[in-house]
Formats: sequence, structure tokens, C-alpha cells
Amino acid sequence: MALKKVVERLTKPVGELDRQKLEAFCTELGVTAITDVTPRTQVRVAGEVRSVLIVPRAGAPALEVTVSDGRGAVTAVFLGRRKIAGMSPGRKVVLDGVTRADGARLLVYNPRYQLLA
Repeated sequence: MALKKVVERLTKPVGELDRQKLEAFCTELGVTAITDVTPRTQVRVAGEVRSVLIVPRAGAPALEVTVSDGRGAVTAVFLGRRKIAGMSPGRKVVLDGVTRADGARLLVYNPRYQLLA
């Protein structure tokens, strides 16, 4: 059994192994999987920050943070902000808020957040 796991780890792509590890981490936290999120509901999701962008919205800056849990992605939009200390790609975070559909994307405006190690 142990040999099978070693062979699997050596033959699987690194991206797939990282995705599985992130998925297991988020499941361990007991939060909602991003693939199970429906628009217009209060959710608590966790994942790893994939990208941080400053996007102008109605003439004011907005910080868009894309978070992935290994299964799906959600974008947190912080209106009127250009940066959040500690919010950088690769950082794990928990988001609390109400989701909204924007085409194929899920958005959470001004969510409560908790930065994890």
C-alpha cells in the first residue's frame, strides 16, 4: 500500500498534488466548498489567494482577490481599497459574506476575512 502511494506521488503532476493538498486543507477547516456555493446566500469559504488586482469600479478603486479551494474559485471585491496588508498570492484566507453571480464568476463584496498561516 505504501509503495502504491509513493509511485502515485512520483507520477502525478505537482499541480495536481498541490490542488489535492489545498482541497484537504479546506475540508479540514469545515467550510463550504466553493463548488457548493449558490448565489445570494451567506457563505464561509476558505482557500488560497491566486491573484490580487486593483480594478476601478464607478471611478473608485476596488481590490479584487481571487481565492481558490482546489475545486473552484470565488472573487472577493473590497470596494474603495487599494491594498490589504498580508493579502498576497499564496496566502490562505477564510472569507465570510454573501455571494453574487457575475456571469460565470462568483463574487463576494466586502467580505469579512481571516488571514491564515
